[in-house]
Amino acid sequence: MPLWTGRFKKQLDKKTNDFNSSISFDSRMARQDITGSVAHATMLGKQGIIEKSESEKIVATLKDIAADLESGKLEIDMTAEDIHTFVEGELTKRIGDSGKRLHTARSRNDQVALDLRLYLLEETDKIDAALKDFIDVILKKAEENHDAVMPGYTHLQRAQPVTFGHHLMAYASMLLRDRDRLSDCKKRMAVSPLGSGALAGTTYPLDREYSAKLLGLSGVCSNSLDGVSDRDYVVELLSCLSLVMVHLSRFAEEMVMWCSWEFKFIELDDAFSTGSSIMPQKKNPDIAELVRGKSGRVFGSLMTLLTVMKGLPLAYNKDMQEDKEVTFDAVDTVLICVDTFSAMLETAKVLRNNMRSAAAKGFINATDCADYLVKKGLPFRDAYKAVGQLVAFCIENGYTLETLPQEEYKKVCELFDEGVFEAIDLDNCVKGRAVKGGPAPQCVLEEIENAKKLNV
Repeated sequence: MPLWTGRFKKQLDKKTNDFNSSISFDSRMARQDITGSVAHATMLGKQGIIEKSESEKIVATLKDIAADLESGKLEIDMTAEDIHTFVEGELTKRIGDSGKRLHTARSRNDQVALDLRLYLLEETDKIDAALKDFIDVILKKAEENHDAVMPGYTHLQRAQPVTFGHHLMAYASMLLRDRDRLSDCKKRMAVSPLGSGALAGTTYPLDREYSAKLLGLSGVCSNSLDGVSDRDYVVELLSCLSLVMVHLSRFAEEMVMWCSWEFKFIELDDAFSTGSSIMPQKKNPDIAELVRGKSGRVFGSLMTLLTVMKGLPLAYNKDMQEDKEVTFDAVDTVLICVDTFSAMLETAKVLRNNMRSAAAKGFINATDCADYLVKKGLPFRDAYKAVGQLVAFCIENGYTLETLPQEEYKKVCELFDEGVFEAIDLDNCVKGRAVKGGPAPQCVLEEIENAKKLNV
């Protein structure tokens, strides 16, 4: 039975009830609902708002309900209006009128706000742990390939030589920032709205800080109106998760390209690939493609909640019930994407020779060739022009900078000598980029060690 039946003379229409009900999705917050109720009941007893004996009976019975739900002895009644109604109804069924005292000095508005905060704090920790494990996989792969030369790209055109380890560490940097953002987001999530009531607080002598302390929260919401209507922390979390998916999607796009025959830089394990129903030769990177596609779901969740919240007057409005399904879906999507991507990368085979072969084409050492002239005193713009002429000549005559005869170099600029071939050697090009954060193998190893210290 709904908690608000006293005012109404007619029963709720079934269609309206189904439309209004949230038990189908907020039932996943059962444990958090009970945890919040235990803290509230404990505080009520401490403050003498209800008898201490009744408080203790409520707490003990709530813990029994939680244990029965965990063991499967008790099943959630999916015809209940919401998880709060179900828990309170079960409590009252077990201990009678004492159970009805639980809701003293509390509204479903501050109750649901608390449940969601507690639930998302736990889910954020799960996502953070998954990201940590994923970063560990990236660091291991980067360490194994810290000296594997490959072409770096801009505009998807071969640009300058880097290493595969250096390329992977770019994603490690992104994901480390994601972890930092999630940690910061939790600071604003970990405050208690309990005591805000429906919107105007309560006349009972609550100890809000005590309830918050019992729940492991850092403090209480400072304004009762904001306490029940604030969903900034959900928007912020969805923003963080959207950025996680941006990074996963970019990485997935590169995985899709790298395992194609046109690149063939990596080979995905059979366990993370699928075949074609008609073409027997196909090995499709479906997992990476799905990660790339699922990013849209998470972005959509963020846009949904922003749209829901943008026009709501204070305080609580039923529109805000729309926060949960999209948020739960986003959390679930990110978790499965991170875990699956991590396993896919860990088992992928890196084809170093193909990367090196691709790096030998496309004149990606042209900048190093120009720098060689600059170090001999030629202004960079003049050196740039000279090397551009050399590249054009090579393309027209089937040479690379490595195979171009020295006399052809001399025709363009007298400063060229046999030392140019050492300067444009790909390994030397990479090793020479020893600036902090650069692709030189030693720099990559240092970056990996620094990332290990951060990824704790």
